[in-house]
Amino acid sequence: MAPLSCPTDSIDFWRNEMPERAEVSCLMPNGILILTVVPINCTIREIKTEVIREAKNFPLCHLIKDPCDYEVSGISNFANVDCFTDETKRLSEIQPFFCLLRLGERTEPSTISSDYELSKLVSNMIGKSFEEYSAQRTPEVDDFRRKLTHLCDKMEQVRSRFTWSEKLLYEHPMRVANTPAMPELIRKRLGGTSFLIVVKLENDEGSYTIPVSEHDTSSTVIESALMKMQRSQIRVGDRPSDYILKVRGRDEFIFGEYPIIQFIYIQESLSGSDVPNVVLKPIHTLQSYINYRNDLNFSHKRTRRPEYNTPSLLNDPCQDRKAISSWDILNPFKLHIYQIENVNCDLSRAIKVGVHIGLFHGERRLCATQSIEIAISNNRSFTFEKDISFDIQVQNLPRMARLCMVIYEVTKASRSKKSSNTNRDNIYKEANTYVNNNPLAWVNTTIFDYKHQMLTGCLSLYTWTYADDIQSEEIFHPLGTIEPNPRKDGCAIVKLTFQCSSYENIQFPSMLAVLKYAEELHNGEVLSSDKLHENSKPISAMLSQYLRIDKVYEMHDQDRNALWSRRYEILAEAPEELSTLLHCVNWNERDEVAETWNLLQQWPTISVERSLELLDYAYPDPAVRSFAIRCLRFLRDEELLLYLLQLVQAMKHESYLDCDLVTFLLERALRNQRIGHYFFWHLRSEMQTLSMQTRFGLLLEGYLKGCKPHVPHLCKQLKVLDALKAGSLIAKKGSKEKGRKEMQDFLSSPSNSSIFQSIQNPLNPSFRCKGIQPEKCKVMDSKMRPLWIVLKNADQSCNDIYIIFKNGDDLRQDMLTLQMLRVMDQLWKNEGMDFRMNIYNCISMERRLGMIEVVLNAETIANIQKEKGMFSATSPFKKGSLFSWLKEYNRTEEEMNKAINEFTLSCAGYCVATYVLGVADRHSDNIMVKRNGQLFHIDFGHILGHFKEKFGVRRERVPFVLTHDFVYVISKGRNDRDSEEFLYFQNMCEKAFLVLRKHGCLILSLFSMMISTGLPELSSEKDLNYLKETLVLDYTEEKAREHFRSKFSEALVNSWKTSLNWASHNFSKNNKQ
Repeated sequence: MAPLSCPTDSIDFWRNEMPERAEVSCLMPNGILILTVVPINCTIREIKTEVIREAKNFPLCHLIKDPCDYEVSGISNFANVDCFTDETKRLSEIQPFFCLLRLGERTEPSTISSDYELSKLVSNMIGKSFEEYSAQRTPEVDDFRRKLTHLCDKMEQVRSRFTWSEKLLYEHPMRVANTPAMPELIRKRLGGTSFLIVVKLENDEGSYTIPVSEHDTSSTVIESALMKMQRSQIRVGDRPSDYILKVRGRDEFIFGEYPIIQFIYIQESLSGSDVPNVVLKPIHTLQSYINYRNDLNFSHKRTRRPEYNTPSLLNDPCQDRKAISSWDILNPFKLHIYQIENVNCDLSRAIKVGVHIGLFHGERRLCATQSIEIAISNNRSFTFEKDISFDIQVQNLPRMARLCMVIYEVTKASRSKKSSNTNRDNIYKEANTYVNNNPLAWVNTTIFDYKHQMLTGCLSLYTWTYADDIQSEEIFHPLGTIEPNPRKDGCAIVKLTFQCSSYENIQFPSMLAVLKYAEELHNGEVLSSDKLHENSKPISAMLSQYLRIDKVYEMHDQDRNALWSRRYEILAEAPEELSTLLHCVNWNERDEVAETWNLLQQWPTISVERSLELLDYAYPDPAVRSFAIRCLRFLRDEELLLYLLQLVQAMKHESYLDCDLVTFLLERALRNQRIGHYFFWHLRSEMQTLSMQTRFGLLLEGYLKGCKPHVPHLCKQLKVLDALKAGSLIAKKGSKEKGRKEMQDFLSSPSNSSIFQSIQNPLNPSFRCKGIQPEKCKVMDSKMRPLWIVLKNADQSCNDIYIIFKNGDDLRQDMLTLQMLRVMDQLWKNEGMDFRMNIYNCISMERRLGMIEVVLNAETIANIQKEKGMFSATSPFKKGSLFSWLKEYNRTEEEMNKAINEFTLSCAGYCVATYVLGVADRHSDNIMVKRNGQLFHIDFGHILGHFKEKFGVRRERVPFVLTHDFVYVISKGRNDRDSEEFLYFQNMCEKAFLVLRKHGCLILSLFSMMISTGLPELSSEKDLNYLKETLVLDYTEEKAREHFRSKFSEALVNSWKTSLNWASHNFSKNNKQ
C-alpha cells in the first residue's frame, strides 16, 4: 500500500493546523476498506459519491447500490457513533475520529431508545450537532434547558390524556373565524344567508349538493347528507355522530357546534363565488390522522425531573444575605478596561486605537458616552488599564441596561478625501492633521445577568466585526446581539471589569421590592415634583397630537413631563395610549421606573395592536414586555399565526434566554401543530445566523422534544428539502435542458421518489402529498435556476400541488412583504372591504433556500402583452391587450363583468398596498393576472422605497402602477377616466388607504419588530421613514385623503413612463416560457 499522503493517524490531526487534503478510510457495505484522499472542505455527499466510484475497481462491486441508498457514519469526538444525515456538511465540520467513515444502507429509525438517541435525532433536524450544545454549557443555558424540558414534559402529559377529538384538534386545528355571524361581504355576494355545499362520501364517486342556512352546524349538514344518500340507496350509517366533515383535498376538518359559516374555509370559498366541497368521513377511519406513534416510537423512559423554578421578577433574587440591592448604591457606574486583544487594525496607516463606550436602554442613551484611545503599537493587542466613570448612579441603572462598545482605529485622512463609509466614519482635524475614525468591531453586554446579579470578575467580551453586521448609520449598535462571537479565534477581545462597589454581589431588586418602594413613594413627598409640570388642558387634548404619531417621532421634554404628571388620568381615560406614556418615562431614574412597574399592575388589558407595539426594540423593560404578553394571551390561534413572523423576530430583542415571550410562543406551538409547523421553520431558517444559534437552537430542541407527534412529519419535510437541494445543484450544472433531464432522473430514482411519499406541504401543512411527478418538474428561467416541482395530492380527486423551490435567493423579504399584505387584507376585511387579494404562500427554510406557492391559471402582464401585441416592442402601449386576454377566458357577459370586478378590486388593493410598503422594481414580469380577473404582484426584492437607479436616475417615477391598459379594463373597455367604474375604483383606493392609515401604528410596529432580521433594506430605524411618509400619520384624515389623491393623479398622469419602462423590459428579455 502506498504511504499516507496526510498524517491522519495522529490523534491531534483535527486540533493542529489542518492541511488542505486528508486521507479518508471508508468501510464499504460489502466489507471492502477504501482509502481516498479528499479536500477537507468537501461534503459528505461528495465523499460518498467518490468512494462508490472507486469501489467499482474492487471486488464485489456488483453489490454496491445507488449512492442515495446509503448513509455515512463515523466516530465523533465524544466517542459516539454518529450518523451524518446532513450530507451538505463538510469533512472539516464533522471531524471524524482518525478520518474513519462507514458506508451503510439507509434505514429509518424505528425506536428511540435513549435520551442520547433522541438528542441526536433532534440535533440533526436543527442543523446543530449534539456536541456543539454540550460544549456551550453555561448556567443560563442549563437552567433554560431544564425549564424547557419541564414545560415540554408537562404538555406531553396533557396530550397523553387527549380524547380523539382533542388529538384531532391538536394535529389538525380548525380554522374558525372570531364571530359566528355571516360576514356582510359574503351576505351581499350571496344575496341572502343561504348557500350550497357539495358533500362527497369517502371512497365513493357520487356527490350531493346540500342547501345550507347561516345557522346550520356541521351536524345539520351531515344529517342532511345522510338522508339524501339513503334516498339514493347508498349504504351509510344512521347516526350523524359517526361521521365528520373533511375539506376536500386537505387535512382540514369541520366539526363541533360552530355554525358552518364560521369556518374560514367556507368563507374563503364563498368569497370567491366557489361552492365549498367537503368529504363525509367515518370517525373510525381517523386513526391515520391522529396516530401519535407514527413512524417513530419514542420508547425510552425518562426519570421524573424536579420542578423547575425560573428566576422571576416577583421572586426576590437577593436570597444571599451578603448581596446588596443595586438601588442602594449611590456611586456612579464605573468600569475598568484592562486591554483589547487581536484587533484587526491597519498597522501601516493607523495612528491610534480607541474604544467608544456607552450605556443604553433599548436604543436610548442613558448618559453621555465615553471614549479612550492609545497610540498604535507593533502588535494587535493594546493595554489600557483605565478606569471609566459614567454620569449615572448605579441605583438608576434600569434592569435591561446594556453596555455597548465600539473598537475603532484613528487613521490619517485627506481633507478632500471622502470616506467610503460616510455613515460611520468621522473625519475631523487634530493637531493640524485630518484624521478619520474607522470602526472595526462592536460588542454588547448586559449589566445584570439572567439572575438579576451584576456581572462580576474580569469579563472577556468577544466582538463582532462591522463586516459581519448590517450597515447602520450609528456607530453604536445597541440593538445588536448580546451573545459573544462564537468564532473566538478570529475576533477582537475586550477585557474589563465593573467597579461599582466594594460588594461582590450586587443584584437588581425584585418586582416585590420595586412595588414596595413605589408604595413608599406614594406615602412620601417624592412625587410632589409632578406639580411642576401640571397642565390645565384635558388629557384627551394633550394626547391628541400623539395618537397618530408613532414612537419614532421625538417628543419634547416639556411634553414628556406634562404627560407623565397626568399618568393616572391616562390610566383612567385612555389606557390604549400606554405606549405614549412609556415614552415619557425617564428610564435612568429609579423613582419613575418603580412608578411605571406599579402602574402596570393596575393597567387594564389593551388591544392586540397596541400590545404588539410593546414588543419591539423600543421597549426593553421586562415589566412592560410581560404586560404585553399578558394582553396577547387572549389572541386566537388564527390571529397568532398572522403575527407569528414578527413575534419570532421579537425574541431577538430579548436580553435573556428565559422570558415571557419565549414561554408564550412555545406553549402555543405545543398546543397547536399548525402554529408549531411555522414556528419550527421560522426558527430553523435562522440557524445559520451565528448570533441566533444558541437561542433559536435551544428553542427548536425544546419544541421537538415536546412535540413527538410532529417530529416524523418534520423529519420527512427535511428529507424532501435535502433532496430538492441536491436536485437544484444538479440543475445548475450545464445547459438548462441538460440540467432538467438530470434533475428529473435524480428525483425519479427509487430512493428519492420514496422521500415524497405521504408528506405535508411545508408551505401549508393542511395539504398532504403522496408522491412526486418528476416528468412534470422543470427548471425555470432565472439566474438561480429555481425548480418547478409538481407533487401528487393525497386526495386523488384533487389537483396536483405545484411548488417553486429556490436555492440561492433570500426569501425572507418576500415572506415579510406577503405577510404584511395578509395583515392589510385582514384590516380591510374587518372594515367590511374585500379587495380580492391573491396572497400566495412563501416560506424561508434555510439561508437562501425556500419554497413559493405556484398560482395556477395566471399569466404575467409581459406575456399577455406580448401574446396580444404579437411580440412587438410597442405591445405595452396597446391598451386593449389585457382586456382582450380576459375576454378569452370569460366569454359570457356575466363572467366578464365578474372578472372586471375582480380585477378592479384586486388592482385597488395592490395599488394601495405597494404604495404604502414602497414596493419597488415593478415591471411587467412581476405583476400577474389570473383568468378570473384577479391581479397580484410577485417578487418583492425591494421594499420601503429602495427604488432602482440607472446612471443616477430613478427608474420608477410613479407612486404605484396604474397603466392605461389597467384603466381600460376597469372602465369596461373604454378609455374613460371619468366613467362611473373608474371613479368607483378611485374611491375604493382612497378608502383602502385611509383604513391602513387608521392602523398605521400597527404597521410601523410590525416593521419595527423586524429590524433585527438581517434584511439589508430593514436594518435601522431610519428605514421606517418611508412608511411614515406614505402613511402621513401626522395629517388630519381629510388632508391625508387629499395627499393620496395627489399621488393617485401622479400615477395616472405618468403611466406612460411605466409603459415605456415595460416596453424596454419586454424588448430586452424573452419572457415566454
